[in-house]
Amino acid sequence: MKILDHLEEWLVTFLMGAATLIIFVAVVHRYAAGLAIPGVQDWLLSLSLSWAQELTIIMFVWMAKFGAAYGVRTGIHVGVDVLINRLDDKMRAKFIVFGLAAGALFTGVVATLGARFVWENGAHYFFFKLFGLSVEGVPEGPTTPDLEWATWIVYSAIPLGTSLMCFRFLQVMVGFLKTGELPHHDHGHVDGLDAEQTPIDLNPYAMNDNLHPADAATRDGDSK
Repeated sequence: MKILDHLEEWLVTFLMGAATLIIFVAVVHRYAAGLAIPGVQDWLLSLSLSWAQELTIIMFVWMAKFGAAYGVRTGIHVGVDVLINRLDDKMRAKFIVFGLAAGALFTGVVATLGARFVWENGAHYFFFKLFGLSVEGVPEGPTTPDLEWATWIVYSAIPLGTSLMCFRFLQVMVGFLKTGELPHHDHGHVDGLDAEQTPIDLNPYAMNDNLHPADAATRDGDSK
């Protein structure tokens, strides 16, 4: 399970970082190509980055689908639980299990329909041809405008990401039934920043006991 967790995190991180880098390069290329620099301008104009926008859109779609599954696992999704938290523990547990089961059912249905759509959109042709089976009457499927990738590869984010999200709902539900706890994410916490410690307001000349100056050990009036 730890391997799946890490793969999920690495995939989301890679897609986010790579998409940001591609957008940055495309923007710099667009503005730099407008500068009348001898030799450099002609070279930049010869480079076509028309595919950059399409690729980043695809990457963000994949990131969103797998990021949603990550959100279920870590409890990062925002929910309105004012009413639920006012119920007694037994009734609250029933509503939580119902909500998680409903989430698993919904994502399971979407994943199933998505897999069927992907299969009929070109995956059927690809896998039959890959294994040497007859593809007579099987549509090859369309391709993307700029990258000319098979669209079924792009749309595979729906069944794959949503299936993982369904699994995470079931995983959280089983964990809640065993422990009674849900994953919780502190939206105010920033990784890498330690909680601020309240400094000690120390006055070494304070005379709490009217006999000895206060120090770190006796600031509350406890003399040694």
